[in-house]
Amino acid sequence: MCATGATAMAGCATGRAEITAPAPGTPVASTSDIPVGGGNVFAEYDLVVTQPTAGTFAAFSATCTHQRCLVTTVEDGTINCPCHGSRFAITDGTVSNGPATRPLPARKITITGTSIRTA
Repeated sequence: MCATGATAMAGCATGRAEITAPAPGTPVASTSDIPVGGGNVFAEYDLVVTQPTAGTFAAFSATCTHQRCLVTTVEDGTINCPCHGSRFAITDGTVSNGPATRPLPARKITITGTSIRTA
């Protein structure tokens, strides 16, 4: 059974361990860790942080909306799921290539100086 709320089963269909959402204000990365036109996956937080253009950051769930696999890479302007090939736009999480039909849910982050934190 998948849990909801602060604790979520990151991959019910794949049997992955539970991922606990970090408390607000948890440091995730430095802005220099996120490449312009790309991003990084922080699996331990079920989080993908992207920088579509210089100085503009976005964050999304790292759980694919198709069958709840963990997305693993950010390349060529998309967030990529290895399980069935779904791709999501780094700008807003919308589906660029299926089989997923729903966007990645947005996550809130804050930027203070060069520190990226959960919100």
